[in-house]
Amino acid sequence: MRKEFFKYQAQTSPNPLAMEVSHAKGSYIYDTDNKRYLDFVAGVSACTLGHQPERVHQAIKDQLDKYTHVMVYGEYIQEPSVAFCQLLAAHLPPTLNKTYLVNSGTEATEGALKLARRVTGRSQLISCLNAYHGNTMGSMSVMGCEDRKRAFRPLLPDVDFITFNNEADLEKITTKTAGIILESIQGGAGFIEPHNGFLQKVRKRCDEVGALMILDEIQPGFGRTGKLFGFQNYDVVPDILVLGKGMASGMPVGAFTADEKHMDMLFDNPKFGHITTFGGHPVIAAASLATLRELVETDIMAQTLVKEQLFRSLLVHPLIEEIRGRGLMLAPMTRSADITNQLIMRCQDKGLILFWLLFDGKAVRITPPLTISEAEIREGCQIILSVLDEIQQEGSL
Repeated sequence: MRKEFFKYQAQTSPNPLAMEVSHAKGSYIYDTDNKRYLDFVAGVSACTLGHQPERVHQAIKDQLDKYTHVMVYGEYIQEPSVAFCQLLAAHLPPTLNKTYLVNSGTEATEGALKLARRVTGRSQLISCLNAYHGNTMGSMSVMGCEDRKRAFRPLLPDVDFITFNNEADLEKITTKTAGIILESIQGGAGFIEPHNGFLQKVRKRCDEVGALMILDEIQPGFGRTGKLFGFQNYDVVPDILVLGKGMASGMPVGAFTADEKHMDMLFDNPKFGHITTFGGHPVIAAASLATLRELVETDIMAQTLVKEQLFRSLLVHPLIEEIRGRGLMLAPMTRSADITNQLIMRCQDKGLILFWLLFDGKAVRITPPLTISEAEIREGCQIILSVLDEIQQEGSL
C-alpha cells in the first residue's frame, strides 16, 4: 500500500518512515513481510501497556458488546467514564477532583487554557521556550518554537514565554497572568527535568499573584516516570492537570483535571463553555479505566525505575554524551544530530524502533511500553551499541 499511502493520506513530513504494519503484540510491531521490530517508542509514549494488552483489549471488546457512542459529552451517565474519573480522583491530590474527558492531548490543552481564563478573568498566558503542548491553534500559541509557528500566525495574543528552570523569569508571572502552562518534564526539548525546586517556585509565584498553574502530563503521565504522574516526583500540585497519550494504552484520548469549583465554571455563563461530541467515548473510557487499574493494582510503575537503571547501565558509549529523563522517558544525547539520524534509521533496518524529539536534533527518543522485559531492553540496547560502533568505525560523524 506504499503508493496509496503517499497518494491518498496526508503526510506530516517529507520523509515518513513508511513501515507497512501487519500486526503488533507486546513489545513488537510486525510489518507485512513478517519482520518484527522491537518497539522502544510505544507510539510516542502512548502504548503504556504494550500492544494488544489483554486487560485493555478485553475491556474494549466488552464495551463494544454493550454500546458505543450514544450522546454528546456530559449529558448521559455512562459507567466507564464515571468509573475512570472516580478512580483517577482517588489517586490525585484532593484539589484535583473533577475531570473533563476529551479526544486528544491538544484538545485537553485547549480546555485547560480556556479554564484558566474563565477562572481568573485574565487573558495573559505564559509558557516555556521549547515547550510543546499540542498543535491546534491555542496549543500552538503556547508552543515555544517560532520556526514551527510562523507560517500559521496570527495565533492567540497576549502569550509570553520564559525559559524552563530559569527562576529569574518567574517575575513575568504577574497579576495580569491567567495561567502558566509547563510540562512537568519538557518533552520535545529533550526530556529536561525541573531543577532546584523550579516547579515549586512556579507554584509559589502563581499563589502570590493569583495565576493558575497548569501542568502538562500528556507525556510523563500514567506511570512513565515511576509515579502515576510526573509532578508527583517534585512535591508540587498544579491547579489544572493536562492528560493524554498513555492514558488509554494506545486509544485516542485526552483529559484535563481541576478542582470542582473551577471546573464547574465551564457549564454556566456561558452554558456549554467547553463541549465535545466524542469526549468520554465509552470504548475509550473503558480502555482508560482498564489501563489505570492495571497501573495502580500492580508494580508496573515501580518497575519503570528499575528498567531505567538497566538502560543507563547498558547505554554507555563514546558517542552518547548523556542520558536525560526519568523512568521510561529517556533521551540519550549523541554528539550530533547526524549521529542521531543515522542511529534511528539504521536501528530500524536492524529491527529496533527509535524516534526523534521535536526540538533537539541530538536527542534519541526511548519511551518503550512500561511492560517491556529485561531481556527486550538488553536486546534493543545491544542493537543501539552495535550501530554506534559501526558509525564510530566508519568515521561518518
